[in-house]
Amino acid sequence: MSYIWFMARRLYSQGRGKRASRAAVGIASAGVALGIAIMVISISVVLGFKSEVQNKVVGIGSHVQILNYQSLYSAEAQPIVVSDSLVTALNRIPGVTHVQRFCLKTGMLKTDDVFQGVAFRGIDEGYDLTFLKDHLVEGDIDRPFSETENTGRLIVSQQLARQLRLSIGSRVYAYFFGRTLRARRFTVAAIYATHMEQYDSRLVFCDYKTVHQLLGFEPDQSSGAEVSIADMDCLPLVSQQVARVVKPCQDRYGSYYTSPNIKEVYPHIFAWLDLLDLNVIVILVLMIAVAGFTTVSGLLIIILERTRFIGIMKAMGCSNRSLRHLFINYAVLVIGKGLLFGNLLGIGFCLLQQQFGLVHLDASTYYVDVVPIQLSWPGVLLINAVTFLISTLALILPSFLVSRIQPAKSIRFE
Repeated sequence: MSYIWFMARRLYSQGRGKRASRAAVGIASAGVALGIAIMVISISVVLGFKSEVQNKVVGIGSHVQILNYQSLYSAEAQPIVVSDSLVTALNRIPGVTHVQRFCLKTGMLKTDDVFQGVAFRGIDEGYDLTFLKDHLVEGDIDRPFSETENTGRLIVSQQLARQLRLSIGSRVYAYFFGRTLRARRFTVAAIYATHMEQYDSRLVFCDYKTVHQLLGFEPDQSSGAEVSIADMDCLPLVSQQVARVVKPCQDRYGSYYTSPNIKEVYPHIFAWLDLLDLNVIVILVLMIAVAGFTTVSGLLIIILERTRFIGIMKAMGCSNRSLRHLFINYAVLVIGKGLLFGNLLGIGFCLLQQQFGLVHLDASTYYVDVVPIQLSWPGVLLINAVTFLISTLALILPSFLVSRIQPAKSIRFE
């Protein structure tokens, strides 16, 4: 162990007994701890929020949709053939985890005194219900929906259930408009809640066969298909590969395919999520600046208080460079203490929020009812490393104050 490091540790332990040093060390450590805690919490909240909202958007709309090109310019989804061979070709694309057909038709749910326009999504046995199960409020959806029969079961959102005063087992009539008015009776089997009003206010789920019959499609036609992928970061590449499979083709009825991905369907949501990254960058810069400023201020106070000590060390032959290193090492101990307590505070809050959901939000505004947390350990390590590096580098300039202290005058300093 070098004598510089040994002396720095001795000064650090002795300095806690001096009033000025104790205050300077406390303020500097608190500044670093506060900065680290806020940075860890901020990045965890933003990552959690982005992940939660993104998962909800994708859970309803999938990563990539296969549609009739005319559906992009029509109020109603136009039919397109989603053959077994096309599904097989899509499943062979690297990164694709699931492909499922769906039918979609607008209609109206009506009770004795309330009615609401909604979109009926017809799903079958192959539909992935994981997302709906994760956001299920009441009821049971373990029994699959059917492509070959009309079970009459309906999944509605909590928002619609409140508007229409529905509960599990309630019977409700649906009306569909076209050349003729057609009615169907459904029984509420389950209630879900994503807290995303644009979905919850208009989307219900029922049997594929029911919607298919109402649309009057041919047996091999659907409103489209949904393609799910394993990694959102691979979306651009998978979208290109899906486009190569479907866009050059026509189905046997002469309709052209198109394959918009989720970012093209909902650009405003993803643009809003991208703006959150800018907020995080601003917070990180400000907090690192706070940590650096408080550490530099503390170092200056400590150097001024130790003027006599510096003079004695110089009189004994200690160089300015060695003294600068001594006080920088002293400040590194202060930074290390701040990093320790800041991480305990920030990570502790994140773990408590993950486990108990202590802080709640207005779901109608933020799409989630509790503050979501996603701890990124590489991100936490990077924050600590950058804060430590910048705070230490910021100490170099004020450490040169040692060079201006003259032994003859400083030894008499009180």
